[in-house]
Amino acid sequence: MNDAPLEPEEPANLKFLRRLVTILTGTMIVGVVVIIGLLVMRINAKPAAVSTGPELPASIVLPDGARATAFTMGKGWYAVVTEGDEILIYDADSGKLRQRIRISNQP
Repeated sequence: MNDAPLEPEEPANLKFLRRLVTILTGTMIVGVVVIIGLLVMRINAKPAAVSTGPELPASIVLPDGARATAFTMGKGWYAVVTEGDEILIYDADSGKLRQRIRISNQP
């Protein structure tokens, strides 16, 4: 005779729940490892190059000594803001300077 107590069989839903928790735990561990890896890669990455100004279309030629600090486009025109506090407005089709606006600091 076998006097050892018999272990009752687990219900099916309890087995499913145990497997689900194990799978979710593994998924969380993999996720944390991926996030840590991405953070390490991001921290060790080279810093972005410092920009010297906006990229202008090749058709725009700035006056001598002018450096662009901002650039915007509209329908049929481009506007370039320079370090010398000027707004230069160019024709989009011909690339020629249409207007020059001086920015003043007066209210």
